[in-house]
Amino acid sequence: MDLSNLKPAEGSTKNRKRIARGQGSGRGGTSTKGHKGAQSRSGYSSKKGFEGGQMPLYRRVPKFGFKNINRKEYTGINLGRIQKLVDRTQIITIDKDVLVDNGLAKKNELIKILGDGELTSKIQISANSFSAKAKEKIESLGGTITKI
Repeated sequence: MDLSNLKPAEGSTKNRKRIARGQGSGRGGTSTKGHKGAQSRSGYSSKKGFEGGQMPLYRRVPKFGFKNINRKEYTGINLGRIQKLVDRTQIITIDKDVLVDNGLAKKNELIKILGDGELTSKIQISANSFSAKAKEKIESLGGTITKI
């Protein structure tokens, strides 16, 4: 090894624009900032959504209704899908972990069991919420429900 075959270690250099490094770099002069104006000066920052004095989009678009910031968003799972899960895995005690493991819900979601579909198995199920129809179908087969 000698000085003629030295090179930087793999991954130690980045292929990036070298701005303001003289005319020979191709990015000298105004350093890719154009000529004059606030945006060429140091310390420039604009307000989020600012459109140069034009009425910004977020003020031009009409707004309707009421958005409740405390709304709870539930993921609905129908009894038909739960019955398919029971047929496939032979699990009769269903909780959030089982639903997450089988891809019916995500880890941080609230789960609501809905009454659509046919249920033929006696199951024990726990979820955040149940519809009246689902509650009736599960209990008519002798199953139990538990609210988390």
